[in-house]
Amino acid sequence: MKKTFLFLTAGLFLFGCKEAKKEAATSPYQALADQYEEFTLTTDISKLTDKEKQMIPILIQAADIMDDIYWQEAFGDKTPLFQRFANDSAALKYLSINYGPWDRLDDNKPFIEGYGAKPLGANFYPQDMTKEEFDAFQAPDKDNAYSVIRRDAEGKLQVIPYHEAFPEQIEKAASLLEQAAALAEDEGLRNYLTLRAKALRTDDYLESDLAWMDMKDNTLDFVVGPIETYEDLLFGYRASSSGQILVKDKEWSKRLSEYARHLPRLQEELPVPAAYKQEKANANADLNAYDVIYYAGDCNAGSKNIAINLPNDPRVHAAKGSRKLQLKNVMDAKFQSMVVPISKVVINPEQLKHVKGDAFFENTMFHEIAHGLGVKYTIKDKQEVRNALQSMYSIVEEAKADILGLYCITKFAEWGVLQNKDLMDNYVTFVAGIFRSVRFGAASAHGNANMMQFNHLMQSGAITRDASTGYYTVDFEKMKADIADIAEEYITMQGDGDLKAATDYVNANGTIPAVLQQDLDRIANAGIPKDIYFRQGAAVLGL
Repeated sequence: MKKTFLFLTAGLFLFGCKEAKKEAATSPYQALADQYEEFTLTTDISKLTDKEKQMIPILIQAADIMDDIYWQEAFGDKTPLFQRFANDSAALKYLSINYGPWDRLDDNKPFIEGYGAKPLGANFYPQDMTKEEFDAFQAPDKDNAYSVIRRDAEGKLQVIPYHEAFPEQIEKAASLLEQAAALAEDEGLRNYLTLRAKALRTDDYLESDLAWMDMKDNTLDFVVGPIETYEDLLFGYRASSSGQILVKDKEWSKRLSEYARHLPRLQEELPVPAAYKQEKANANADLNAYDVIYYAGDCNAGSKNIAINLPNDPRVHAAKGSRKLQLKNVMDAKFQSMVVPISKVVINPEQLKHVKGDAFFENTMFHEIAHGLGVKYTIKDKQEVRNALQSMYSIVEEAKADILGLYCITKFAEWGVLQNKDLMDNYVTFVAGIFRSVRFGAASAHGNANMMQFNHLMQSGAITRDASTGYYTVDFEKMKADIADIAEEYITMQGDGDLKAATDYVNANGTIPAVLQQDLDRIANAGIPKDIYFRQGAAVLGL
């Protein structure tokens, strides 16, 4: 009997025989599952050496372990949930995409009967813990990114490092990294994988982050471990486990390397008062292009990332800057599957010529560059902005990177770094991209950030909507001016480190107005996918 396999999260889900296919077609979850379009993750593996090809299945195993740990961080034990829907392939697909019963593209609303609101702290904290209890909890490392909070035998809160919370999985993953390191021909990659294995066992990631920054000539890359803090909507403290395997496009990466040396000048010319641009931007930040060949864990949940800016540790930024990784194959998939068809629904037909793949790539790339600009520490008390703004940090940081990325492109065009540049390509493509990201909803930092930008641009007249057609038009001069104004708002908000002010701003400006909801409904009715999911794995790569 013929069987069809779809690769979801870090493993394979068997859709089974004709009877199972018939069941899936009538599943109440089919319409939800169809919001995601399948995309095959692959690359030209002929550019890999034999040992690099041998490394990939080992790295996939390590990524799968990160996937298992992420389920525990985001939800808990998935086994009962999957057993409940063992005969519903559409439900299994959507549960796998969302890593739980809450819809990440619909403000984390439950889509499975019997579940209430998603806990803001996911499964990082006890479900009955209040903010007041946590604030009163006396532990010097209670905000440690690489730990969970649990109750001891007496019911008191305690901090448990990840390597103690998931000992067997962590040890297995670390051992796999060491196996891969033994095969690595590139010294930088070998050193990084070795130190990353050590970091998994100790929850001290600084040394491995620095080693990751030192890698220059490797073709294979592996972003692995607890990294981003988006999942912790309670405080924004705790990092989620992730595993992403990348293959560098060295030709494209050479083209991008020119931009990094201009970062100090960009920092100096930020549209903010002097106090908010005193920190130094590192001129040796790496800009590289990659094809992704595997997603697992946090990076695979809900909407998929199309670029990476890491490490997050400000100590690494000060010493070595950060690396900006553009994920070419996935970026192109999203542009063709979503941005182009969305544009035809909402953008003034006279400006459709400005919706371009190169501009989408540039906007994404400079978004990542912009993460390294502005402030990492508050002006008054030199506290990390991430800690000062807590759960608001990710939203404000993503909003800053979006709008400051456009500011960077504008400056590079003025300086001649980007030659023969029609900025309208970037501006109109950016507006079209807002409609893609806003569909991610308020539960997504990126989606929430885009709502804030949309509302500001509408209020300033930088974009206008024709009520009779529903088409949006970009005003070049107003857009250029508003980009600088918004960038100033976000950077000063971070520099001030005022949590209440940031919360009030996001609540006031991060909502979807009625007119925008109408347009999102038109996009949904057009059958345009919200995002993508992956067919992936060693077999897909021919390994």
